[in-house]
Amino acid sequence: MPSVPVSQTPWSRSMLDVLIRAGLLAVMVFFCYRIFSPFLDLMLWAVILAITLYPVQIKLKDRLGLSDGYTATLLVLITLGILAIPTLLLGNSLVTSIQGVMTDIKGDNLQVPLPPDTVANWPLVGKPLQQLWMRAATDLPALVQSYIPQIKHFSLSLLSKVAGFGLGFLIFVGSLIVAGCFMAYGERGHASAIQIVSRICGATKAHRITQLCTSTIRAVALGVIGIAFIQMLLVGLGFVFMGVPGAGLLALAVLLIGIMQLPATLITLPVIIFVFSTEGASTTTIVFAVYVFVAGLVDNVLKPLLLGRGVNVPMPVILIGALGGMVTGGVIGLFVGPVVLAVGYQLFWQWVAARPPEVAVEDELPPGAQ
Repeated sequence: MPSVPVSQTPWSRSMLDVLIRAGLLAVMVFFCYRIFSPFLDLMLWAVILAITLYPVQIKLKDRLGLSDGYTATLLVLITLGILAIPTLLLGNSLVTSIQGVMTDIKGDNLQVPLPPDTVANWPLVGKPLQQLWMRAATDLPALVQSYIPQIKHFSLSLLSKVAGFGLGFLIFVGSLIVAGCFMAYGERGHASAIQIVSRICGATKAHRITQLCTSTIRAVALGVIGIAFIQMLLVGLGFVFMGVPGAGLLALAVLLIGIMQLPATLITLPVIIFVFSTEGASTTTIVFAVYVFVAGLVDNVLKPLLLGRGVNVPMPVILIGALGGMVTGGVIGLFVGPVVLAVGYQLFWQWVAARPPEVAVEDELPPGAQ
């Protein structure tokens, strides 16, 4: 066999060293990810909360003259106090609504009104819907018995979703506490972020990219998720105090469609019509209708104030982030997904804008990319 030239031996050894180092690095990254993965959602949410609330901490610190640690602790306690009571009310209403429906079904106390004659004239679904509605109005137990497998599957799915929201709230509380620790060392965290970005993208772009990520996170967290959460609390409390059946579920629906950038009137208007049809016109129902209708439109006032302070992210990006995050990560992904996808969208267009001059074109970036 021909012998290997001596000149190739150092290159072969160098290549082997590189492969061994890369393999060891890959193994280290794999095991680090496995160890850290159970806390990934919590830490990601904590970073988002810390970046979003840090300007509030700065203002509170300047007014009170406290240290960063005491100010962050006070801000976390205030936030928990603001969210605790409405969340407990909505959660209790949600559990009570589910228990009430199950009790009515078991006791055959659930009465369904007869369908109007006009239902049969609806295109495509009119006649099948009228037949199903008539069966529910005349013989509900038999109808329920015929759909036992589907009802069981739906009930289990609904209970898992409710449990997921409860677990999500507990994770939110833990994330908020961790975010307080991050905010207590906010200046060091900002310097560390710049160092990391400098190592990846270079020192000349570090400050600009860090500011872009920060402004995007705050814009989406405040202008989309924050507004949807505030809207859910305002509308949900109105439902609870009025005694609307399924107030907790309806409040969750307001949160979902708010994050998906759909109008809350899709929920509030049918509820107002239901309340007037069952309770009649009175001072209480009129006040409830006005309050819920205005609360459903509060996003039109808050969006220009909150979303306009950051960067402009196209709404399809937010919608895809909310839906994809909910599918992959449940309730946590519903909140984290839009933020992560918005940051990725901005970074992608920053990378596109940084193309070499010889291939640059004069086309403008799409709306929302800066």
